[in-house]
Formats: sequence, C-alpha cells, structure tokens
Amino acid sequence: MKICVCGLWHLGTVLAGCLAAAGHDVTGFDQNVDGLRRGEPPLQEPGLAELIRAVRFTSDREALRPAEVVWIAWDTPVDDDDRPDVDAVFARVESLFDFIDEQALVVVSSQLPVGSVRRLEESCSHRFRFACAPENLRLGNAIESFTNASRMVAGVRDDTARAVMSAVFAPFGVPVEWMSVESAEMTKHALNAFLATSIAFINEIAAVCEETGADARDVARALKSDPRIGPRAYLSPGAPFSGGTLARDVGFLAARAPLLAAVKTSNDRHKNWARAKLLDALGTLRGKTIALWGLTYKPGTDTLRRSGAVDLARWLASEGARVQAHDPAVSRIPDDVPVALCSAPADALRDADALVVATEWPDYRAAAIPPGMIVIDPNDFLGGREGLRHYSVGHAT
Repeated sequence: MKICVCGLWHLGTVLAGCLAAAGHDVTGFDQNVDGLRRGEPPLQEPGLAELIRAVRFTSDREALRPAEVVWIAWDTPVDDDDRPDVDAVFARVESLFDFIDEQALVVVSSQLPVGSVRRLEESCSHRFRFACAPENLRLGNAIESFTNASRMVAGVRDDTARAVMSAVFAPFGVPVEWMSVESAEMTKHALNAFLATSIAFINEIAAVCEETGADARDVARALKSDPRIGPRAYLSPGAPFSGGTLARDVGFLAARAPLLAAVKTSNDRHKNWARAKLLDALGTLRGKTIALWGLTYKPGTDTLRRSGAVDLARWLASEGARVQAHDPAVSRIPDDVPVALCSAPADALRDADALVVATEWPDYRAAAIPPGMIVIDPNDFLGGREGLRHYSVGHAT
C-alpha cells in the first residue's frame, strides 16, 4: 500500500521504517528531512538507520496526494508540568487537508486526548475516513515492539477502514484488537495510566519496606507469583517514571479520575528519593563531587529529553555539588546541563564522594567501583556487589 507517514521524530521514523520493511510503499513527510535523507535517524534506536533506507523522505506536501493511507505520527509536545500542546499537532494535521485524497484513510497515532479524532473529522467536514492506531513503541526496543507486538489495537468507523487497516497490518502476522475509534484512543490512556499506577504503587510499598525492614523486591516477587497479577507486571521497586509519555496520559485522565491525580503526586514525591539518600549519606552536597553513570532517558537511546538523570544533575548543581557524568551514547552536553562529561565510567568516579546509577547501561555492571563508595542505585542494578555503601529503593538502610 502507498503510505505517507507525517511527523518524523521517534514514532514516525520507526513506523515508516517498519512499514517499508514489511513491503509497503512508504514516504516520510516532515518539515526538515535533511538528516533522514542522509540515513541519520533523529535519535539513536538500534536497527533504525538500516530500516529507513527504504523510505523516501520529503518536505513537500504534494507527496501526500497519491497516499492510500496518511499516518499521523507527530510527537505531542509537553511542558515542564507534563501539559500537552495538542493544538500544535492539530494545526499540523489541518495544514495537510488540502493535499489528502478523499479516498485515503487518515490513521492517527500521535498521543492525543480521547475525542481528538472526532475533532479532526469535524475540522475537515468529514471529507476523509479516520482511524486510530495507538502507538506501542518503547525507546531502545521500538522496532521489536512494533514488528513483533503481542497485538495491534485499531479503532475504526466502518468496514472499509477496517479492510485498509487489515491490509496494513497483514505482513506483521499479529492479532488485531478491533474497536471503535474512541475506545482505541482510550486504550492508550488506560494502558499508560495502569503502568504508571503500578510503578507508583510498588514504590509506595517500597517506602514502607524501608521503614520496617522488609525487602520490597521480595514483596514484588511474591506479588508477581500470584496468577491474578502475573510475572510481567510493572512491579519493580526503583526510580520513578519519567519522560512525557506516562505522565501525559495520567494528566489527561487526572481531572476525571482522582486515583490518577494521586499517582502523579506520589511519583513526583518519589523523584526526591535519590536526593534524600545523598543528603542522608553526605550531610551536605556543597563542595562535594557526585558521579553520574548515565544521562539518557533510558538505555538504548541517546535522547536527553525528559531524562530524570538530567533533572538530578541540575538539582545537584543547585545544591553546590560538582557533577561528573559518563554515558556511552552521549558525546556532547547541552549548555544548560551543568555536568562535566567524562569519556569512561572510571573517569566519572575520580575524586567522587558518591555515585548515582542513573541510566542502566549494561557496561556499568562490570565497571570497577572503589571499595567503600557510596552508591545510590534506585533499581538495584548493581545488586550483589560487596564492599559498597549501597542504597536501593525498598531496602532498609
């Protein structure tokens, strides 16, 4: 099928590459595609540079006219309080209406509030069919999570739209959960809200464990052994959720669902865990040197956007600490991130008073740490090492 993917940051670039690899005729549209034409994805994602070679990239809206499917994949910007700028996405989509064939199906995957597709239908006076395919990608494992998904979710209005989406998904050979457009939009909110609630829940349990001498990892293991919960549940004591994705959906629902407003409050409070442990261990941070292992949002990507490690670095600097950081995917630091970037994990530890394991890159498991070092390791990534003053979420200290 002829597919034009509009919006080429992480979601759109992965979609375009995976759809092209599956045999579809794919064009990628966005305002600036120079890097993509050179084969350079907008951020690091394993395997993505190879996939996008089969995609034509353009900034000319005329390229939309032959498309049978126009796939909306623009990222929804959020501010520092996780409030989304949905109007920015609507403006971009509406600017395309005059270039879309009236027989085309417009598929929305951008993360927008439930009801957004209906708003777009009304905006174009119902000239086009619309569908919703909520994204299911995970940074660092995005290609696998799309091409080998456990299922696809698709919201459609009629059998014609369903037939088109069936043809799009057919090469992937995975089951499709068919539903109304609004149900598909809501499914994305509900899924992220459930994951966010699970993370906040186990971290609340972990806080009680720290006070009482219980081990939160033992508790989580027992919970996952219960068939009503299951072994893949999001119940791992550790860092709070960060990034805009979970917080954005919690924010969408919080005004109508008081439980989810409490999830955000709980998660925001838990962001202080590493700070509190550093203050407990060192007394003061002024004049101290703190090593950070990892700066990116998560391992497997090079994005610093919405990174909890970057937020921590800024706070440490505000407290008068010097921050020395290493990250294997970061070669340059923005001017507003107050860290000294080191070329090796050992260099970040030089003269450091404490180490924070902020992003769990596999190489750090084998990296040497001086005996007696204070190690703040929220997820217990380095668990089992002897001779360290080791702090992790859910362990009594």
